Amino acid sequence: MSSLVISGDTSGTVTVTVPAVAGTNTATLPAATGTVMVSGNMPAFSVQGSLATQSISASTASKIIIWGTPEWDTTNAWNSANSYYQPLVAGYYQVSATVAIGRASTAVSGGNYGIQIYKNITQYRNGMTFNNGGTNDVYMTVSSLVYLNGSTDYVAIYVFNGTGSTTNVNSQSTQYFTACLVRAA
Repeated sequence: MSSLVISGDTSGTVTVTVPAVAGTNTATLPAATGTVMVSGNMPAFSVQGSLATQSISASTASKIIIWGTPEWDTTNAWNSANSYYQPLVAGYYQVSATVAIGRASTAVSGGNYGIQIYKNITQYRNGMTFNNGGTNDVYMTVSSLVYLNGSTDYVAIYVFNGTGSTTNVNSQSTQYFTACLVRAA
């Protein structure tokens, strides 16, 4: 059986040395306040569209609710009933999403749609809209670093429809919502 030896030195680091079968392996951890994260407690999730359609009323921002089953959710923080991600580890999360608006027979110029990250019930960041005119789908993407407190904070994806008529979000494999912990608080 292997043993674990922890020893400190005057440089402000603690070095953990674990004997290996061939050679030596050394892991050095800085003497810093905070939590040392290991892969078992670093929240991350990814969910794609569910192949459903969601109507977005004219001149409103609506939460996207047509997500499928998560591809992965390392800490079970995805709330499918309310379509939001609420991790229980405080820290800074990279949040990204892409959504497609289907315009079937409505030709409108750019700038009429938007994608947004909401933190709790407040708009946090706006994304980019890719609109090539005509009657093709409009693809929107948003990405931002977001601080979440690990208890009550959550993030959701909204779409703003600034046109004069109802439109549809076309959920498909190109639609996704992801988040992962970048740094613990």
